[in-house]
Amino acid sequence: MDTGLADKGVLVTGGAGGIGSPISRAFAAEGARVAVHYRTSGERAHLLADELGGAALHADLTQESQVDALVPAAFRALGSLDVLVANAGLWPPDDVPVWDMSLERWRHTITVDLDSVFLCCRAFLRHVATTGAGNIVMVSSTAGLFGEAGHSDYAAAKSALAGGLLKSLKNEIVRIAPAGRVNTVCPGWTRTEMAREALADPGLAGRITRTMALDKLGRAEDVARAVVMLASDEVSGHVTGEVITVAGGMEGRVLRTPRS
Repeated sequence: MDTGLADKGVLVTGGAGGIGSPISRAFAAEGARVAVHYRTSGERAHLLADELGGAALHADLTQESQVDALVPAAFRALGSLDVLVANAGLWPPDDVPVWDMSLERWRHTITVDLDSVFLCCRAFLRHVATTGAGNIVMVSSTAGLFGEAGHSDYAAAKSALAGGLLKSLKNEIVRIAPAGRVNTVCPGWTRTEMAREALADPGLAGRITRTMALDKLGRAEDVARAVVMLASDEVSGHVTGEVITVAGGMEGRVLRTPRS
C-alpha cells in the first residue's frame, strides 16, 4: 500500500535512539525526508542522517528557545515539514516509590517526558498554522495506560500523552489544519538500549510476558511501523485522537503461567 509519505518532511525527536532509529528508517523507506533530532548522540544522529539522506539537528528539548529554533531548522533542512514524531524521552532506571521519590526526580522526569513534548508540539503547531496541514504522532508507553510501580513520575508524564494532551490537541489542530491529526503510540516492553540493563535480569522477560497475549517482547521495528501508519494520511486519514498499543496484547493482569 502506498502510504503517501514520499517527499514529506518528518521530524523525529530522539531520532537516533533505540526506537527513534527504526522510526527514522521506516519513514525514509517510504520516501520521506527525515530530520533526526538528537541531544547527546550526535555521532549516531549524523551517521543515520547521512545514511538516510536526511539532516541531523541538535536541540535540548527542555529549553524553550532551542525547541522554538528546532522546527524552523527542520523546515529549512527538509524543504517542508509535515509530520512531527514526538519520540524523545527518559525512563529513570531506579525503582523509587512515591514516598521515597524526591521532588527533584519528579520534576526532572516530567520536564524531559512531558514539558519537552508540549514545547515540540507547540513549535510544530505554530508551523502548521502557516501551512494549513500537518500530523503529530506522540510516543507514550504502556506505563501511561496501566501505571508502573516505582516509576510514577514516568507513568504520569506518559499518561498525559495518551490522555488529556492527546485528546486536547486532536481538537485544536483542526482549527488551523482541517485535516490535521494527532495520535499516540504506546509501546510496551521493547528490546532497546534503554531497556537492556533491566532485561539483563533473566527472569524479567517471563514476568513481563505473563501479562501479554503474545509470549514475546516487542521490537523497535514494531513500534516504528505503527508510527508510520498513523502518520500516513493514505492509511490513517480518518484516525485521530487514538492510542495504538504495541505491546503484544498486554493487560493490567496476569494472563499466563510464567515460563520456567
